[in-house]
Amino acid sequence: MADTKTIKIKQIGSPIRRPDKQRKTLIGLGLNKMHKVVELQDTHEVRGAIAKLPHMVAIID
Repeated sequence: MADTKTIKIKQIGSPIRRPDKQRKTLIGLGLNKMHKVVELQDTHEVRGAIAKLPHMVAIID
């Protein structure tokens, strides 16, 4: 199998009082609760979604 790179992201901001588009982006990343950590494939699509929410998610190692 090919060795695929992954990225861990953590939700650090609340979706309360945020536009619906930002809430849907969080759900698309698999995040819905504060301090939840998910591991996703490191793709351009995931990086783009993270770039739209720099105030709500953080990349962790």
